[in-house]
Amino acid sequence: MTREELGSSLLASVSRSFYLSIRLLPPQLREPVGLAYLLARASDTIADTASVPASDRLEHLESFSGMLHGDESATLARVHGEIRPEHAGERMLIAELDQCIDWLDGLSISDRAEIVRVMEKIIRGQALDLERFGDGTASEVTALANAAELDEYTYLVAGAVGEFWTALCLNHVRKYAHLPPEELTPLGVRFGQGLQLVNILRDLPSDLRAGRCYLPEDELRATGVAPRSLSANPGSARGVVEHWVAEAAMRLEDGRKYIRALRPARIRAGCFIPWYLGIKTLQLLRKQSPLETEQRLKVPRRTVRFALFESFFAALTNIPLRSFSSFILHFSLLLLTFG
Repeated sequence: MTREELGSSLLASVSRSFYLSIRLLPPQLREPVGLAYLLARASDTIADTASVPASDRLEHLESFSGMLHGDESATLARVHGEIRPEHAGERMLIAELDQCIDWLDGLSISDRAEIVRVMEKIIRGQALDLERFGDGTASEVTALANAAELDEYTYLVAGAVGEFWTALCLNHVRKYAHLPPEELTPLGVRFGQGLQLVNILRDLPSDLRAGRCYLPEDELRATGVAPRSLSANPGSARGVVEHWVAEAAMRLEDGRKYIRALRPARIRAGCFIPWYLGIKTLQLLRKQSPLETEQRLKVPRRTVRFALFESFFAALTNIPLRSFSSFILHFSLLLLTFG
């Protein structure tokens, strides 16, 4: 595939909503952001291929990291042979991973350095997952020990992306924001963490079936709940789930502040889409605990289309952002006070 094909048809095949955000970005940002997404999605695919033993996946991630750093002895030969995801777009991505590495090598020194820096953190987060959970099963559920481990994980795989995005935009876009970098960057980190928390909460049932529990074990046991009992008695963890729904809401409130601080219309629109979808998913989680329903909670396609429509208004005015702020603050403070 050519770089244009990697950044268009392949990118669209592995992303439903983020592709929309990337297409809204100024031309100078589309290439590094699009490539970074493909590389992160590839490492995520490697880490999540359950048919391959966890120890082998760790080796594959190490080889992938070596290639990102220009290690000529590193090879993706085993990755191509062993990582065979069911998703057609992900299969194509793994097949074209060498071309993605070549694309990375052709970027400017600063863009390449930013991508490698964020990929180091993402791969570290994915490796921690494999080290903690291994080849777990539902009968052997392992939970994160405490909130600090959850905070570390969400930073590595998503908060660091907020840092990357902010650094890249500051490098490429004059007058990027009304706030200085030392205030903007922490908001970007928490924005990313909020989006990841929403994903974690939505995916609690499927993660439990795979032997993973991202709800802190100390919080569960404080309410008399053992991680392995969640599937049989999901309502017992309702208080812990509500606490983290409230925390996700507070971090998405920082995402709202981040977007309000931005000047370029295209970038405001690109940031608005994942924020809006995160808010709409959070509203679903508020109505129905993910552990207490058989259906996977996710926003319908019409909501994704509306997010794109609404993003054009968010590019020019803070009104679409203001309309959600009262919900976020009221709901999160209510849960944190009485949850």
